Amino acid sequence: MANSSSIPHFLLLPLPGTRQLQLLHFCLFLAIYLAALLGNGLIISTIASDHHLHTPMYFFLLNLSILDLGTISTTVPKSMDNSLRNTRDISYAGCAAQVFFFLFLISSEFSLLTTMSYDRYVAICRPLHYETLLGSRVCVHLAAAAWASGALNALLHTANTFSLPLCQGNAVDQFFCEIPQILKLSCSTSYLRKIGLIMVTICLAFLCFVFIVVSYVQIFRAVLRIPSQQGRHKAFATCLPHLAVVSLFLTTGIFAYLKPPSIFSPFWNLVVSVLYSVVPPAVNPFIYSLRNQELKAALSKLLPGCFQKQ
Repeated sequence: MANSSSIPHFLLLPLPGTRQLQLLHFCLFLAIYLAALLGNGLIISTIASDHHLHTPMYFFLLNLSILDLGTISTTVPKSMDNSLRNTRDISYAGCAAQVFFFLFLISSEFSLLTTMSYDRYVAICRPLHYETLLGSRVCVHLAAAAWASGALNALLHTANTFSLPLCQGNAVDQFFCEIPQILKLSCSTSYLRKIGLIMVTICLAFLCFVFIVVSYVQIFRAVLRIPSQQGRHKAFATCLPHLAVVSLFLTTGIFAYLKPPSIFSPFWNLVVSVLYSVVPPAVNPFIYSLRNQELKAALSKLLPGCFQKQ
């Protein structure tokens, strides 16, 4: 039996096909990565430079863009490097770091999306108490709690995963180091240890999901009671981007981890992992900027001629 310390490196999922297809994969990931850098970078710069956007909603959106940048930067550059150099290896320390930071950023993002649903609930259902319930200090504490919960979750899972003995080789069936794929290499019989932590995480994620659903039920009930059509449109315009991001995050993540075994194959495993780890950070900035008039107005000041008020 080989333990984890005896494995010098892991082998990531090799991309099938010719050298031309590998270079095509590199170009595709490069385009997506640059789009994510540009979109999230613009949102961060715009919110930081425009004092009109120094509100709780945009403060949380800035944190979300930082998390998205970190998430895609954790996985995509290494995959592009392997495609360009026609290799598939990643060091043991690099794999552990990738697992920690990816899980840290993903967990923090889900916690932050839950916080953002609370922000929208207070803004629409209790507008008179908005400044009291979501003051600057409260917003900082909520954002810090989201980041801290993600770090704790990632630390527990990473320590648990890499403390298990690995005796099923070092080939990871994924383009980045992912906990379910690494657990397949384990020869440990401590199922309670492996499953217990995962079940706790699932329960916490389910509670966040329930909180988001309940918040939006209350939000839609309040919006439908708004007498003016313009008021309803403005309320929906601030909620729909967040709801779209939450839906994209949850559907891709749930399908990635709960997909039926009948469709399991290296190809579909790669497609699903790209959908939940690469696509959301790239499209989230566009989802938020398309319907948000304040953000588009601020972007038009930052980049004259590129955005126009509608």
